[in-house]
Amino acid sequence: MKKSLTFVFALASLVSMAQNREPDFEKIAIQSARYWLDIDYVGDGIVGHRLDIHLPKNGTGPFPIVVCVYGSAWFSNSSKAATFSAGLGQKLLENGFAVVSINHRSSSDAKFPAQIQDVKAAIRFVRANASTFGLDNSFIGITGWSSGGHLSTMAGTTNGVKKETFKGLDVDIEGSLGKFTGTGSQVNAVVDWFGPTDFLIMDSCGSSFSHNEAKSPESSLIGGPIQENPDKVALANPISYVRKGNPPFLIFHGNKDPLVPHCQSEKLYDKLQKEGVKSELVIVPEGGHGPGVMIDQYYDRAIAFLKAERNAVAAKR
Repeated sequence: MKKSLTFVFALASLVSMAQNREPDFEKIAIQSARYWLDIDYVGDGIVGHRLDIHLPKNGTGPFPIVVCVYGSAWFSNSSKAATFSAGLGQKLLENGFAVVSINHRSSSDAKFPAQIQDVKAAIRFVRANASTFGLDNSFIGITGWSSGGHLSTMAGTTNGVKKETFKGLDVDIEGSLGKFTGTGSQVNAVVDWFGPTDFLIMDSCGSSFSHNEAKSPESSLIGGPIQENPDKVALANPISYVRKGNPPFLIFHGNKDPLVPHCQSEKLYDKLQKEGVKSELVIVPEGGHGPGVMIDQYYDRAIAFLKAERNAVAAKR
């Protein structure tokens, strides 16, 4: 029997506690040469439209960019600082990447596609203002975990997509937020950490609780019970947009993830492979929803992937 939504929040709290128990403050310290905090990338004054930029201490700019998207089940509009809480942000800085950590609107602020429109607006802002902040906008990678993995994956599979229609439903993926609507929002590489994709099958392929509930994170995102709104679910499924020409993907997922079953990443990977998109899936033995997955061993693998893709982009210039 599937657990209730109350269990979801309880388990998520336990996972968070497990990840943050006896933190290594030296490891999570933000060591950056320069930084800018709470930049309003849209210009409307809301907390969900703020971002931080950190530059590496070593090396000379302009620096290649990695945009980071937090996981929150789409319930938070103000968790950009989480990029550094498990060491991911510092790892990126140590390896020569500028870290752009962004907020986005929560599902209570606005329903999908507001969240991906926010991500696209943040990318446009960073690309348009790269020279101001010492950034190299010829390479923009994106990474995120859980719901942030979903949005990072959406950003990658919708490169170049402005609007789309599924079964009579229209979706504005790009949006028109901010001052830089004429600037591109494309990304060059995606690192997805256990992001959900096909909401409709989450309950049937290994979740410990019911995503089909009317108040589940996925139902809250689209504005109704997912099984009663399959067309809206399709609009929010990054797999719907996969096509040849998508940027390279590296996907991590624990095979013991109790919240987002690993079938979600397997389905994404299968579609990417079918369409000829450069992609790799790493199923982490005994990995949970963060614990055992978001660790140095896999951070190093993600860094190697991002460096290789940055070099590939540079070689084409």
